[in-house]
Amino acid sequence: KLTYYTPDYETKDTDILAAFRVTPQPGVPPEEAGAAVAAESSTGTWTTVWTDGLTSLDRYKGRCYDIEPVAGEESQFIAYVAYPLDLFE
Repeated sequence: KLTYYTPDYETKDTDILAAFRVTPQPGVPPEEAGAAVAAESSTGTWTTVWTDGLTSLDRYKGRCYDIEPVAGEESQFIAYVAYPLDLFE
């Protein structure tokens, strides 16, 4: 399940919003690419981290809440990601 892709998420006034231009690898859906951006730029990682059990990652994770195609670019998309303010020190 793509827990970092949340199209039903409603942004909050305290969220930090970002837009990323992404070009997914062939065969990778744009939603998966957007989720990967949100994960890797917030709480996601490719390895096990011993501190994972100490914090509620759901509270701090980035959420890709929208994806739009780039006009004139067949395989590029804009992934919109909301980050909770608490993620940043």
